[in-house]
Amino acid sequence: MMGIGIPPYSDAIGVVVDHEEDGRPVMAMDFGTQVMGRPGYLHGGAISGLMEMAAVAALRTELERRGEAMRLKPVNIQVEFMRGGTEQRTFAMGQVTRAGRRVALVNAEAWQEDRTRPIALAQMKFLLNPAE
Repeated sequence: MMGIGIPPYSDAIGVVVDHEEDGRPVMAMDFGTQVMGRPGYLHGGAISGLMEMAAVAALRTELERRGEAMRLKPVNIQVEFMRGGTEQRTFAMGQVTRAGRRVALVNAEAWQEDRTRPIALAQMKFLLNPAE
């Protein structure tokens, strides 16, 4: 799990690998001023960033499992906000739905205290290029 290679942006918003579930990394982000939107709530961009990091981590984990070194280029993201994120730890996990030779599709979800009540969902599309 150490080699998942999440982007440095994760440090700016405090995203860490919290634990592993079904062989996939679960990312976490604590509430703080760096991720606050309106008082008492997470900024939508921070929630989106957390889900992006979860999607990248899930895809990197899958590619590593397959023994493929690829550069990832995100080309599309769709985010649906279900409810406001409040002043507590937020989690996110990605699920690779397709990883071909050139394109990968990854879904991600973010939740807080109750995994069955996500606060946001995302779908991402990545172009894959062999690392040189």
